[in-house]
Amino acid sequence: MNDKIDNWEDLRLFISVAQEGGLSPAARATGRSAATLGRRMLALERRMQKDLFVRHDRGYELTSHGRKLLGELKEIEAHIIRATSPGTEQVTRLVKVSAGTWTTLALIRRLNEIAGMPPDARLRFISVENILDIPRREVVIGIRNKRPVERGLAGRKLSRVEFAPYATTPNANRWIKVLADTPSGRWLEKSIGNDAVCEVNSPRNGLDLALAGDGIALLPTFIGDAESALNRVGSTIPELSHDRWIVFHQDDRHLPEVRRAIDRICNVLKNGTAP
Repeated sequence: MNDKIDNWEDLRLFISVAQEGGLSPAARATGRSAATLGRRMLALERRMQKDLFVRHDRGYELTSHGRKLLGELKEIEAHIIRATSPGTEQVTRLVKVSAGTWTTLALIRRLNEIAGMPPDARLRFISVENILDIPRREVVIGIRNKRPVERGLAGRKLSRVEFAPYATTPNANRWIKVLADTPSGRWLEKSIGNDAVCEVNSPRNGLDLALAGDGIALLPTFIGDAESALNRVGSTIPELSHDRWIVFHQDDRHLPEVRRAIDRICNVLKNGTAP
């Protein structure tokens, strides 16, 4: 009996390691040590006689056997939650979503639409300008500016993204410069050089300064047009226009919480608008 209980506990720990993408984050989530989790995962693989993970310096990547097991366990977990919950479903499933500054801002402004009411998943938004590794489960869903080409990834094309200058008054003539290694940051460096009213290293600070009437900010139109205090003070910049894609692993998209998040994010972003 104790052996059977340990097996069920190992499956629960397996879900945490698989979702978190490594031993250290899973240790924080479960309260177990990374060494203990490593031993338990190895014991689980030996009992099943299958490799569930590919172990890298950066984390644990699921094999095809691991992805299949995770999908089966998540279905079982969903049934257990529904059977034992007195009413609304307990929020236990984590979905990690990465996107750039502006897309993350648009998503969190529509949080209720993406998470559901009441929430049926625990969303973790990771705002980064670089691309995180979906196959290694750094994130589950990524918003990117091009079609995915990595093996095992799938995607849906969303809206076209365009950039334009915004300010509170039409006669604004000094730019707010964002020191970021992004296409818009590089465009500002090339176009205005040091002729800026202010320099910031966070794109979001550029929006804050523009809203305060302190200069011109270069913003995606889905952000700038949503701010009633801002006006376009110039044309869109063709060289900064790009398509927007939602990217995910082919296996993860069949998990109920991932499928729901993908569909809801698409609904929010497909028209290129923010609230």
